[in-house]
Amino acid sequence: MGGRLERVPGVVLVSIAAAMWGLDGLIRKPLSESTSAYTIVFGEHVVLVLLTLPLLVAAFRSLWRAGWSYVAAGIAVGAGASAIATILFTKALFHGDFITVVVLQKVQPLIAVLGAWLVLKEQPSRGFAWFLIPALAGIWLIALPHPLEPHAHGLTPIAETLAAAALWGLGTVFGRFLSRRLSFDHVSTVRFGFGLIASACALPIVGASAFSNAHDSFWIAVLAFVTGFLALGLYYYGLKRTPAVLAALGELAFPVTAALVGIYVFDDTLRWTQWVGVALTVGVISFLPVRRRDIVRMPAREPALAGSS
Repeated sequence: MGGRLERVPGVVLVSIAAAMWGLDGLIRKPLSESTSAYTIVFGEHVVLVLLTLPLLVAAFRSLWRAGWSYVAAGIAVGAGASAIATILFTKALFHGDFITVVVLQKVQPLIAVLGAWLVLKEQPSRGFAWFLIPALAGIWLIALPHPLEPHAHGLTPIAETLAAAALWGLGTVFGRFLSRRLSFDHVSTVRFGFGLIASACALPIVGASAFSNAHDSFWIAVLAFVTGFLALGLYYYGLKRTPAVLAALGELAFPVTAALVGIYVFDDTLRWTQWVGVALTVGVISFLPVRRRDIVRMPAREPALAGSS
């Protein structure tokens, strides 16, 4: 990637990638009827590692040279955000309400903001609240048909979803951390590599099979290519020049797309308050490229990106 994409603000690329993740439910939800979450996630990572195989040795060599803190961050992104979080999110979709599960997952910005402050020393400016509060209000409105009467559909999918949100929020922070020393394609390759190891270890623990039938395996491969390989490549390309605090807001394109998928594919419906939430969240995301420099104060000096232009 390069050329014209270099002129596109990183947060725009992050938002486009997040919108692509929202299409994930088109395939993941139907697969839940015939294949376990562990098998789906393992299959995704097999495909992703095969796609990035030419980069594997160079990526892990770069990670090793970067130091132990970067190795730990790579494990956190790969095993935590890529494997465990995706398994938890897929399991929640299996027995939870589609829109509620997807939107509850977006407590992620709060975790990402806290992590970015502690790990990356990014400090949101006063103007950040004018983006975060409306964004969270929009997500709240989308999630609940009756926003003043919150309700939950079972503790298990809620716990799974919130755990996935925590891991994905930390994944944003540590992904940004890795991008200080690794190129964007090496970050995604490291993520897929550690994700494959973690998802493979989970199979014998829960007694799940490694592969599904031919039909489901095909759609798992499509899922891995579109919402994994393409979307994450775009995401890390944008993240390398986007503060994690800002990226966390851009990722709210995910629940908006997912909510629309739920309406038009899974016959869910939205009340007028939920449509207000969609409009509010889209409005926040649309203004991010314009006011991105007013939202966060970066550290005085940030290490240079490896191989960046």
